Amino acid sequence: MFKKILIANRGEIAMRVIRTCKEMGIKTVAVYSTADKDSLPVRFADEAVCIGPPVSSKSYLSIPNIIAAAEITNADAIHPGYGFLSENEKFSRVCQEHGIKFIGALPEQIAAMGDKATAKATMIKAGVPCIPGSVGLLKDVDDAKENATRIKYPVILKATAGGGGKGMRIVWKEEDLQEAWDSARQEAAAAFGNDGVYMEKFIEEPRHIEIQIAGDQFGNACHLSERDCSIQRRHQKLVEETPSPFMTPELRDKMGEAAIKAAKAVRYEGVGTVEFLVDKNRDFYFMEMNTRIQVEHTITEEVINFDLVKEQIKLAAGEKISGKNYTPILHSIQCRINAEDPYNDFRPSPGKITDYHSPGGHGVRIDTHVYAGYTIPPNYDSMISKLIVVAQTREEAILKMRRALDEYIIQGVKTTIPFHQKLMQDPKFIEGDFTTKFMETFSL
Repeated sequence: MFKKILIANRGEIAMRVIRTCKEMGIKTVAVYSTADKDSLPVRFADEAVCIGPPVSSKSYLSIPNIIAAAEITNADAIHPGYGFLSENEKFSRVCQEHGIKFIGALPEQIAAMGDKATAKATMIKAGVPCIPGSVGLLKDVDDAKENATRIKYPVILKATAGGGGKGMRIVWKEEDLQEAWDSARQEAAAAFGNDGVYMEKFIEEPRHIEIQIAGDQFGNACHLSERDCSIQRRHQKLVEETPSPFMTPELRDKMGEAAIKAAKAVRYEGVGTVEFLVDKNRDFYFMEMNTRIQVEHTITEEVINFDLVKEQIKLAAGEKISGKNYTPILHSIQCRINAEDPYNDFRPSPGKITDYHSPGGHGVRIDTHVYAGYTIPPNYDSMISKLIVVAQTREEAILKMRRALDEYIIQGVKTTIPFHQKLMQDPKFIEGDFTTKFMETFSL
């Protein structure tokens, strides 16, 4: 087992990893930018190293700075969290070259799943259901027109190196294709340095349901049930829950089997997630594979009483998977609390938190890095907290979430707490009647 792990991240996920490491008797190293010098990870890690100024490219995305921090502290492993370098093939390889274990996927696995066109081809070969679309990247707009005619409109253009909705354009008819093609490629090039685009059939009003998987170095893999992530805005998840109110035992078995096929197709090592779109007929299609821990891993932990970060670390150390295929018997919901103004188009609201009180009680969990007096920097993602509840049934979980949100006090900045309070009262949400289009008609 590792003696010391450096956490190449910040915020709540850094705190999350530090906690599990301490429970395993492993020393921790926090890295931080100058904007994060007063953060909780810096305070609670065994050691802390400043790796640069606030701008991410010179700190949390700087591979030389992070490797140097690992070497001067004698860390024998690096946990990348999510975001930043967590799915960076080069970072995984550099860690290998320096004899430091990257607690995540191997470089070749990240390469296979990180490029979405390559990932889709891999999944088709493995027998995982995929959305009809182009074979690989589109050569030009004429190639796009031929594919759109074959798979029929509406279609969606997607950046092969994409994420967060960037480089994506829905096209409803041929006369709109040229403009969508140009803008998708321009946005992809600006965001990812790669203007490669592929095409898929656009699935109308789908559910976004993902399957948690784990794989070890011996070729074993299992799934740990599903999470419904359909409540999202601009392709950013807002609320997640497990089990999905749309799920059936038969569908869970089929999706779980497909996720395991996906993991075994790349001999996946570590904890990851296979994401699917599920249509109204409960037909499901592979969307992407995330080769890292997810923001919403918490709800899976709550319903199966299983520490996924601990499993990550054990798998990276060469142990066999200790999990099995799970069916949740409890219900868990997570609300992402962002420093955003929900009454002003979710505009970011950085600044100083003047008053802070977190909810408690049975079945309530808070993952956060903020406190009264903490200043939220404007340089990073606006998520400041995750509020998680677990209960016997979905109805009880919603009632518990309402109560917890009422107790949650964050003053000094705007937050998404009012949005979540309204959502937990919404009849459609309460009925479980929602798709990824839910936020298009929801209003405060």
